[in-house]
Amino acid sequence: MKQTTVIRLKKVELDRPVLIEGLPGVGHVGKLVADHIVAELKAEKIMEIYSPHLPPQVLVQGDGTIRLVRNEVYAYRAKNGRDMLIIVGDHQSVTNEGHYELCGVFLDIAEEFGVERIYTIGGYGVGQLVETDSVLGACTGKEFVDELSGYGVEFRENEPGGGIVGISGVLLGLAKLRGIEAACLMGITSGYLVDPKSAQSVLKVLCKIFGLDLNMQALQDRAAEMEKIVAKLREMEQGQQPYESTTSEDDLRYIG
Repeated sequence: MKQTTVIRLKKVELDRPVLIEGLPGVGHVGKLVADHIVAELKAEKIMEIYSPHLPPQVLVQGDGTIRLVRNEVYAYRAKNGRDMLIIVGDHQSVTNEGHYELCGVFLDIAEEFGVERIYTIGGYGVGQLVETDSVLGACTGKEFVDELSGYGVEFRENEPGGGIVGISGVLLGLAKLRGIEAACLMGITSGYLVDPKSAQSVLKVLCKIFGLDLNMQALQDRAAEMEKIVAKLREMEQGQQPYESTTSEDDLRYIG
């Protein structure tokens, strides 16, 4: 494979959909949010995207068969509300060139369907365990900033300090060049662990924006399990519990 390849699985008609991107990143926040939306809305997979810029590996499935890592595009046709295109997948690009190439592919798809707004989802890693449900934002235009502020999204001067790295940032920049409004919603997270609590915070904002009423029980259950791990980590930090007590198989399955 020498270039990114898009395999179209199903043709759908959508009415000016929004595009939501949720690939794996800091805290897996984006992936958790996008996967949850796809599952709850029962969105249809319409495309698979393969690229030499994704990691060189296959995934072994439950039945022992394998598949190449990929990104996927799902479509949701709303009876009331906004139609959606949702980008999910196994990995982001592992090369700088790949980020630009894949974002170009995503934007070509967005233009094909008449997308006028894009939301990228990510985690804002602060390097320490946190207890907050804040969602930070960044937008391509000031009017969009003002609109999202009304939904509780926070815009802090010079944060994130190093900018937004990876697809969630590059997609915004390239969307602006094409005249498409775009915003990044970032759940605050430690950056150390998969963070379903942070994902839940971002999902609540999206539900407000689109008037969705999604069942969040799956994320709540995962968040409760992660809280147990976080509590043990805090005890370790305070020297109240030996390291060996946190290394059972039951604990480790929630990390990563």
